[in-house]
Order: sequence, then C-alpha cells, then structure tokens
Amino acid sequence: MPAATKPAPHPLDTFFSPSSIALIGASRDLDKIPGRLLSMLRKNHYPGRIYPINPNYGELDGLKCYPSISDVGQPIDLAIVIIPARAVLGALEQCANVGVKNAVIISSGFAEEGGDSTAMQDAIVALAKKTGMRISGPNAEGFYSEAQHVAATFSPTVDVKPGQVDLVATKRRAAIVAQSGGIGFAIKHRAKALGVAISYCVSAGNEADLGAGEFLDYMVQDSSTDVILLFIEGIRDVDKFLVAARRAAEIGKPVIVTKVGRSGAGERAAASHTASMAGWSAAYDAVFAKYGFIVSNDLDEAVTIAAVLTTSPLPKGDRVGVVTVSGGAGIWGADTVSMQGLQVPELPAPMQAEIKKLLPSYGAARNPIDVTAQGVNSGGLQRSIELLDQSSEIDAILVVLSLSSDTRMPFKRDELKPVIDAQHKPIVFYSYTLPSNFARAALAESGVIVLSGLTHVGVAMRRIADYAKFKLAPPVETSATPLRDISAYLKSATLSEHDSKSLLREAGVALPDEVLVAEKAALDEAVARVNFPLVMKIQSRDIPHKSEVGGVRVNIASKGEAWAAYAALLEGARQHRPDAVIQGVLVSPMAKKGVEIIVGTMGDATFGPMIMVGLGGITTELFKDVIYRPAPVSAGEASAMLGELKAAPLLNGFRGAAKADVAALSLLISQISQLAARFKDEISEIELNPVLVHPEGKGVTIVDALVVRKSIARRPGERRDP
Repeated sequence: MPAATKPAPHPLDTFFSPSSIALIGASRDLDKIPGRLLSMLRKNHYPGRIYPINPNYGELDGLKCYPSISDVGQPIDLAIVIIPARAVLGALEQCANVGVKNAVIISSGFAEEGGDSTAMQDAIVALAKKTGMRISGPNAEGFYSEAQHVAATFSPTVDVKPGQVDLVATKRRAAIVAQSGGIGFAIKHRAKALGVAISYCVSAGNEADLGAGEFLDYMVQDSSTDVILLFIEGIRDVDKFLVAARRAAEIGKPVIVTKVGRSGAGERAAASHTASMAGWSAAYDAVFAKYGFIVSNDLDEAVTIAAVLTTSPLPKGDRVGVVTVSGGAGIWGADTVSMQGLQVPELPAPMQAEIKKLLPSYGAARNPIDVTAQGVNSGGLQRSIELLDQSSEIDAILVVLSLSSDTRMPFKRDELKPVIDAQHKPIVFYSYTLPSNFARAALAESGVIVLSGLTHVGVAMRRIADYAKFKLAPPVETSATPLRDISAYLKSATLSEHDSKSLLREAGVALPDEVLVAEKAALDEAVARVNFPLVMKIQSRDIPHKSEVGGVRVNIASKGEAWAAYAALLEGARQHRPDAVIQGVLVSPMAKKGVEIIVGTMGDATFGPMIMVGLGGITTELFKDVIYRPAPVSAGEASAMLGELKAAPLLNGFRGAAKADVAALSLLISQISQLAARFKDEISEIELNPVLVHPEGKGVTIVDALVVRKSIARRPGERRDP
C-alpha cells in the first residue's frame, strides 16, 4: 500500500503553528493587555519557546525577558506586538532584521483613526512587501489555534479556569475568520458552549498585509477544519478570497458567512435600473451565491448552522421527520421547518404501523411522531429515531423534546451513540425547555449538540438542504468567443439607444432590424424595410428620458401615421429640448408578445462586473425580483439564475401559457456578461429592458438598450426610460 502523501506546506503554517513566539511589550500586569497575552499563552499550554521583550524587566513569569528582539539570538516564527503605535514600525524593522517570519500587531491607532496614523499603517504595508514578513493587523485581537495550543490573543474567551472541562460533542471542527476580533471570538465562545469543536479563530484587524481572503485560504486547505465561519465587513485581498472561495466549493467545505455593513447608503453612479436596484451588498451576495456560501445575518443562527454541519451528514432532499414527546411542541417544530419551505410528509402506512407498536394508544405516528412521555420510558423515542434514520422517505430528522432534568435522560448512551455514529442523515435535537448542563454533557458523549432556538434550527435545516443541492458552475470559456473591437462606438461621452444597439450588434448580440432616419426623405425606405406595425423613437445623446419629450410612438400601422409620428417626434424634441442635438428617429418593428425580462450589468468597486437578470418592463423597480452573479457567466449558470427568480414560473409555462425560450435568453445573458467582463475598463453599465422572451424556439427580442461608458457618472436617482 503506497504511503500517504504529505500535504504541501502553506505559507501561513509558521504563523498558526509557530515553534517560537516573541512577545514585544510583555508585562506582568494581568489587568492590562500585554500581561494577559503572556498569561493566555501559558494557561493554554503553548508548547514552544516564549521570548518576552521589554527593557524594563529582567524576567517575567519565570522567563528571561530581553531588552529587544535583537538580543534574543534564536529563530523566531511569530512576534506579537503590543506597544504604542508610534513605536510599532521600528519594532517590526528589528523583527525583519533578525528574520522573524510573522507578526501580529495588537496595537491600535493606525488607519482606523485616519490622518497621520494612516501613513504609519502604509509604512507597515511597505515593510511587509519589502521583507516578506507576514503581518496580521494592526488593531487585531490575535488568533487562537486549538490543536497547537497557541492562544496568541488577549480575548477572555480563551482563558482557562481551574478544573474547567470543555464541552465537546463533535469530531468535526469549525474555524472562524473575522474582521472584528470581538465578534470572531464571540462566535468561538458561543460555538464552544454548544459543544462545537474549534480548530482556529483569527481576527484580521486592519489587514495591512494579511487579509480575510488569505486566512480563508488557509482554513480551506487545513485538514483539521471541516466548516468555516466567516465574519466580514469588506474584502481587501479580493483575488485570494475568490481563489479560496472556489477551492472551498470544489472540495465541498462549507463556508457560513455573515456580511455586515448592509445598511450603508453607498452612492453609486447609476444611469440604469440595474445599478440602482443593486443595493449596498448585491455584489457580495452574488459572489456568495456563486460559490455556495451559506449566508447568515444572525450570530446564533450562524453558530446553529455550524452545529448542524459539524454533527450531521448532508441531507439528500427536503423531507423532514419530526419526533417529539409533546404534541404541541412537535406541531410547532413541524410548522417551523414547513415555514422554511421544507416538507413534513405523512409517513407510509407500513412505517406508521411499525411506530404505533412503540407508542401508547394516544400517541401519533403520522409525522410529527408524538411518542408521549410514556413512549420515552418504553424506548419508543429512540426506536422512532432509528426507523426514520433508516427510511428512504425522510431526509432529515428533528427531535423535539425537554432536556431540563439534572438527573434523567430520555436516551441510553449505549443505544443512542451507535445511531449517531452511523447516522445516514441529519438528526437535529431541539429542547423546548432550557437544557441542563447534565443533559448537554450526557448527549455530547454520543456526539449530539442540544439546540435551544427553534427558529434558528428551522433556518439551519433549510440552509443545509440548499447547500446539499449546490453545484459549482464551471469557469466560462471566454476564448471560444472572438474578441471584437467596439472602440469606435465609445467615442462620445454618452450613448443614445441607437448608439448602444449599434455597439451591441458589433459585439455580436442579435437585435431587431432597425433604421435610424436622419432626414425625412429617408422615411419611406425605412418603413418599407422594417414593415408595419412600427415603433418610432426620438434619438439624441442629450435626451436620456424620451417619454418626457413625447419621444415614443407605438403601433404605427400606415405610412400616413409614420409621417405624422415623425413630425410630432421632432417637434416635441424641439419644444422641450431646443439645445439637444438630434440624431434622428429610430424606426423599429413592433415586437411580438413575450415575457418581459431585464438583463443588465454593473461594475462593483470590489469584485468588478456583475450580471443581473430579473422581471423586466415597468415593474422592474416595483418588484425588484432580480438575481446577480459575478461576470462572466456561462449559459448554464445563466439558466440557473433564471431558475432562482420568483417570476421563474412565467418562463416555464405558467397556467397553461407556452414555455418561454429560456435557452435563447440564457445565451443572451452569457453574451452580455462576457461583454461586460471583457470591456470592464470602458463600459460601466449595460441594460437591456425589456427583453421579450418568446415561446420556446422563437428566441428573444431586445426592445430597448443602454450602454453607459466607464467615465460617465450620473447622480444617484437619475433614470432613463424603460
């Protein structure tokens, strides 16, 4: 049998598992952070060498204390820096001179304060780039590495109290990466209190060098980490973050993410509905969706999801079996998962008959299964769980019971543990009374976490069912599409509808045959070419809102109507906008009926171009039924986006209507996304609204289009005609 291959070393191995630590600014005052740092390292039994650095002491806690790091004379993997901000750069330079590999700067007073303090942080960035020393922080709370016993933090959540025995229910471990040290260690504290085993907890601080993306990358490749909890405000090391996100999706390592800062009214130069509807975090949500991240906006909810993932296999579907000792509590549990869109199906008759043998006559076996208090005593609760775990009719099990007793347990450990060890599906335990420490500890021995928030339980079961279905879309093969030169269509500061459509045609996008009539004499030829019925629209780069100048005429059915419409359109433009330069009148065929969809792109400052699809037409901003993804997307990924819309039934033959041409629409979405990605430096936004999606095989029609140049910014709130 061949020897197992050793995993490749990671650049941060010596950061998270240092063989030696220098503590710059060490102190014996346990009431202050420098003193607590040394105390936490020693209380958690750090096995490596510790070198306190402080010229004011000869020794600290039985350790020799050095005046400076230059005096140590030994290799140092990690320096923890907690000295006044103005002294930090000099200390880091000394670290670099003696070959220190990594540093954590606990000290604050840098970019978070602005002004000259920002320049000090910039100098730290330059030092990291110049020397190759990896630096976490400043303004960080450090990190905790449980397996290696490295408590490089002052957080009280890693304190070790005499006689303390940790509650550990899971073999699988969770890692926490947080841009807020306080919240990161709060997540760790709550997860550990439930019995979730922890591998790492790291706070990123100001991210002068090491950022959340690189820390995420470490946790993704780490064999001792099975689930990752991510708490972020924004991503700075975007490329590393995206590589790590894709890798997590490829290997099936769940990432639970909480993104804060969603309520900021970030100004965006929006000339289209696409950007105006994006909201503050649309790009982040799009990236999370692309890579299958499990989004949570609540700390306890995120921890509950982690608890379920570290104790359970993924479900194969969305059918939940509910087992309870209280009829009312069971109904409540069934309602909760049902409200999350999960099914609680009635059990097959043979299975009900088997379960009824275990229950008193007043019990219930349909689902929820009410074993009653008597059923607990006779083993009906345990046996019902076993039957549901073996059943192909159920995908997950919710056990609802009371675990308040300090002396009695509803299970026998030697009977429950084999079921949990061999479980084929999620088995989630919820106590409607506050669970006792006795119950938590007893069930932890069987690998069970007791949860006490029913709503969070329902959300967690929904999220893992969704995660189980997630499939990562393959990268888009952009090389298969020839690159076209559209620079000639980007000469003017703003683009009219005609300009925008001309650009799109040149880029290979199919549009209706339309004619721009610049002189009245050319109208008859245009009408003959396009054919009735017609649409006629005024065209000017100076008139973004055509309807405000009476600039649109529809359902034109004769030459006489066309001549009258032409004159009226020009006259309306002259009256309302006498200074506008008129390009002419665009003569277009009236499109056949179809489902109205909007397709658009926008540029995000963090992640670049985004593609959006949603319910289109005049209801676009009313319903805001839209889905975003990072551009580019394949036709397959575009089809998946369409499937997520609330309006998806309209495309799939709602109430007997013909099924729409989803394949043609998906191809168009992919085309536009690739165009946005390729020309991200020239094009800010593209919007097609509406796109009429005709019955299957009949294609799509782009009715209106707008392309916005990168250099053109409009005030938030400005719109154009749909």
